Amino acid sequence: MAVKQKRVLLTGATGFVGRAVQQRIVADGQYDLTIAVRRAVLVANVVRVVQVPELTAQTDWRDALQGVDVVIHAAARVHVMNETSNDPLAEFRKVNVDGTLALARQAVAAGVQRFVFVSSIKVNGEGTELGQPYTADALAQPSDPYGVSKYEAEQALLALAQETGLEVAIVRPVLVYGPGVKANFRSMMQWVQRGVPLPLGAIHNKRSLVALDNLVDLILICAEHPAAVNQVFLASDGHDLSVTQMLQQLGVALDKRARLLPVPMSWLNAAFALLGKRSFSQRLCGSLQVDISKNQQLLGWTPPVTVEDAMRKTAAAYLAES
Repeated sequence: MAVKQKRVLLTGATGFVGRAVQQRIVADGQYDLTIAVRRAVLVANVVRVVQVPELTAQTDWRDALQGVDVVIHAAARVHVMNETSNDPLAEFRKVNVDGTLALARQAVAAGVQRFVFVSSIKVNGEGTELGQPYTADALAQPSDPYGVSKYEAEQALLALAQETGLEVAIVRPVLVYGPGVKANFRSMMQWVQRGVPLPLGAIHNKRSLVALDNLVDLILICAEHPAAVNQVFLASDGHDLSVTQMLQQLGVALDKRARLLPVPMSWLNAAFALLGKRSFSQRLCGSLQVDISKNQQLLGWTPPVTVEDAMRKTAAAYLAES
């Protein structure tokens, strides 16, 4: 007798991470997949699509949760650079806390076994001292509304797990890159490809990154592995780079030498301070490292894709789009 495949409900399936999870599940054929989307989309004919117009405390998930064994929750109100709300925390809470907990409670009622929550490294904080990485079980120190909302959602899910027996696994990614990446990472590729001289040749920080393929792999491990239950895992490539090294790596991947000028970090920090860009200076010159040894210890997981291969794949997709 054939063994029934587990059914997975994936939220956020049209986002950067969610789309990659969807593609991997379809390619592997390991699960029956249901995706929840806000508007109609064209997807592989092996995927069941359910329209869910919003993610709030009032959202009705009954149709989407029919027959589901595992929820992978990647939908969220994401961190934005130019917030327009008068009360950003309240807006983040509506989606990331109240909406998440409503989904999880309805998942319990529907008989779902496991709930994988894609959180954020912002739960840990905004940066580390060089050589002192965040760990998965360290004290959380979120400092912006997005990070606070993700932390509150984590705590609510873990409390629900204790109350009901729902198996919860939490994944906190650092900066994610891969084919189709946007924002600052794409801007760096544009600078290097165009040969723009950059005053970023003497930045000696360390930043943890995670390739999209590595993050997806960890998420799917957390959907299955018995040791993932009620645990938090940080997601990275396990190989930290300075911003200078990152740009050099991108140059190799793009087959275009990065033109980097060795301007001292102290000068850059002073210049950004004068321009009122201290937060940007922190992201550019500060360190943010994570320790993923827990992933190996509990899950036997190490990143399957190297930084070099992931950079090449990212650059190839960018060049194909340009």
